[in-house]
Amino acid sequence: MPLNRTERIIAFAVASVAGISIIAMVALFIGRAANVSFTGGAWPAVATLPAIGLPLTFVGLIVFIVVTTVRRARLVRDAGK
Repeated sequence: MPLNRTERIIAFAVASVAGISIIAMVALFIGRAANVSFTGGAWPAVATLPAIGLPLTFVGLIVFIVVTTVRRARLVRDAGK
């Protein structure tokens, strides 16, 4: 059963936010290992990105599951008529 446009957009957005958050976490681990000062430059944004991105990923996954479940339920209901 192929995904419709809305489901593809939600899935891509969730995967993108999760990927960027994970990359930011890896950058923070590497920065801490290299004793980098996190007070200037882009580091404050990189430090807060996982705190915002990972909960958004969780909410996006829930939205994706609900949208997919509703679409499949409608397909089953319409096929029974």
